[in-house]
Amino acid sequence: MYASQSTGWFGQLIQRSNDGGQTWEPVGNNFAYQSTPGTHLWYDGTQHPWEFKPVWRLEPSLTDPDVVYAGVEDAALFRSADAGQTWQELGGLRDAKGHLWQPGAGGMCLHTIILDPANPRPIFVAISAAGAFRSDDDGQTWLPVNKGLISAFELPDSATEVGHCVHNLAMHPSRPEVLFMQKHWDVMRSDDSGDSWHEVSGNLPSDFGFPIAVHAHEPNTIYVVPIKSDSEHYPPDGKLRVYRSRSGGSEWEPLTNGLPQSDCYVNVLRSALAVDTLPSCGIYFGTTGGQVYASADSGDTWAPIVRDLPAVLSVEVQTLP
Repeated sequence: MYASQSTGWFGQLIQRSNDGGQTWEPVGNNFAYQSTPGTHLWYDGTQHPWEFKPVWRLEPSLTDPDVVYAGVEDAALFRSADAGQTWQELGGLRDAKGHLWQPGAGGMCLHTIILDPANPRPIFVAISAAGAFRSDDDGQTWLPVNKGLISAFELPDSATEVGHCVHNLAMHPSRPEVLFMQKHWDVMRSDDSGDSWHEVSGNLPSDFGFPIAVHAHEPNTIYVVPIKSDSEHYPPDGKLRVYRSRSGGSEWEPLTNGLPQSDCYVNVLRSALAVDTLPSCGIYFGTTGGQVYASADSGDTWAPIVRDLPAVLSVEVQTLP
């Protein structure tokens, strides 16, 4: 297991556990941009130098136990081939119009890394606020894959290749060509590995949110947690509802059994929704109010499994033999 710690006092630390989290040890923290970083654009049109801040996402390889990827802010992708001891930037990503990337409200962060368990060469990443990107050669070269995304307020030109605020991506391992996206506004789907996207927000009460996940055994069943808007980060009408689509989007049903349906003003962040691989497929999510909810039946019923934590930033699930 890997964990990223980032504080103003100790800076950025990567910790690794070899015993399921019982004990931890610090590993390499030698993150440095591969080449002269240059500058990137901010919304006011000014250029700002690239600066390494925290690690946002750690994603172990699905095929090599010594390989792990790290997404960082300012947005870049790093790879370790020795279980986190040393890191090297996959600098080709910033060649994909990196000078035009802009920060979202949480910073200019690479927050999502999607790998294909059957093929180690394709990699997908999402950056706020730059968009989605794909590499077909193990991270050496990259393409923006944002065709069909619409960000009318931020990017009035629909042909703009980068600058979209993508919040999250999800993929089922049995169908690596099908991707689902929760964007700043809109839930989107691609059936061609990101080459084109179409909206599947359907009858959601709001298409703004952060997490998205796919059922472990039903590649056409997806989950989102809508919140009211980009300025009001709480569930519509104060009702905490997970929404499920069994049709790959467009038609959605609210899942409410066991969740608070009045006066609930929490948020569910982009990494705080997860699924297990048990036959019934458990669904889990954490809130900014410190609750973690679990469903053992694919979302039909829910129960809190812990309360009164600090804000939950990430939920990960491991199915033990």
